[in-house]
Amino acid sequence: MLEFLAQEQQNANPLITFLPLILIGGAFYFVLIRPQQRRAKAQQALLRSVEVGDEVLTTAGVYGTIVDIDDETDAITLEIAPGTQIRMIRAGIGRRITEDDAYEDDEDDEDTSDVSPSSDEPQGPIQPS
Repeated sequence: MLEFLAQEQQNANPLITFLPLILIGGAFYFVLIRPQQRRAKAQQALLRSVEVGDEVLTTAGVYGTIVDIDDETDAITLEIAPGTQIRMIRAGIGRRITEDDAYEDDEDDEDTSDVSPSSDEPQGPIQPS
């Protein structure tokens, strides 16, 4: 009897044996790989669509306005302050800044300015005793 059960175990369908591995691979594709591909496509579309005059944020965290685009070398020139320009590759652009982004930042600043300090915090310079 035990020999018969052992033979049935050995003759199991190989598809059922590998089914958990196939399901895990499919889950990894939909959870990790596919969203990353979408982000990469969106970033490439952003890099192709920037124009002179756009305000951008670089991947290094520098805000600036595009003043020149050189398509041959794939470089851009950013004005980061009046009279201060830097030259960098187009791939260094992290995102485009829109008026909506600036409006949201202003709202955040207003919210934090209304907060009064708590009574536990010192209210000015500490006086020696």
